[in-house]
Amino acid sequence: MTKQVCVYSGEPLASYNFGPDHPFGPQRHDAFMHEFKRQGLDQLVCHYEPIMAGRAALETFHTETYINKVITLSETGTGLLDQGDTPAFKGMYEASRYVTGSVLDGIDRIIQGQCSQVFVPIAGLHHAQRHSAAGFCVVNDCGIAIETLRRRHNLRKVAYIDIDAHHGDGVFYAFEDDPDLCFVDFHQDGRTLYPGTGGLGETGTGDAVGTKMNVPMPPGANDELLMALWPSAEEFIEKAQPEFIILHAGADSLKDDPITQMQYSEAAHSYVTKRLKKLANKICNGRLIALGGGGYNLNNLAKAWTAVVAVLIS
Repeated sequence: MTKQVCVYSGEPLASYNFGPDHPFGPQRHDAFMHEFKRQGLDQLVCHYEPIMAGRAALETFHTETYINKVITLSETGTGLLDQGDTPAFKGMYEASRYVTGSVLDGIDRIIQGQCSQVFVPIAGLHHAQRHSAAGFCVVNDCGIAIETLRRRHNLRKVAYIDIDAHHGDGVFYAFEDDPDLCFVDFHQDGRTLYPGTGGLGETGTGDAVGTKMNVPMPPGANDELLMALWPSAEEFIEKAQPEFIILHAGADSLKDDPITQMQYSEAAHSYVTKRLKKLANKICNGRLIALGGGGYNLNNLAKAWTAVVAVLIS
């Protein structure tokens, strides 16, 4: 049987949201699925229902104390998990486990040879810290994925590439001193956008100096600028020789997102995915998982994420 691209979707994934009036609302999942089906891409992939991870998976990255807090606030659905961006909602613990479980199941299937590549639309919660939530992110499925690749699959060298408008600070600082995590992040300059981090000089610490590439982009940065800067990033990734690649395909870097000032089109996401797929086929047996990440203009995220899937199946 030919390996196929696998896509995870369904109500349990859509349940990770902060209500219809919040930028990260339930309609994000449905907007992607509508365009995904309209283009007929659903006929060209293997579809999987969301999978729920156990608590132990969350604790590969997060502290026990923090997970206890998530469970408590999840039961009441009241209060804040951080300073204001991440309100509690009922069932958020279970929803977070579905996001995480779907990502980990996708990784398992790639490594077992059941899927060529994987896309999970509601995933890429890259702001959560080991001990706290941040920026709409209750858990950090990206960090959990990296830890799981090491512990379950014995893969040390992982590449994490992030083209969301916001710096993936939860991943960067958790692995800032890890020389085996190749980190590349194109984001709107932190001097103009949350979370205010990801300067050019942030290249890692200790033995990991030089293994991290932060590329702060000016507000208004377009496809042409990204594509002009990309070759150096690709060379950086290839030099690291990762055994697995994680792409954070946040769509809030597209023009007219309500909370950022970037000017990409879906062509940027198509381009980066194409280059990473080629690189993955060259150096790590095609092992690549793409995560939807941010994006708060529904039309934009539908176009960007379907562009990612279309490249994966091409």
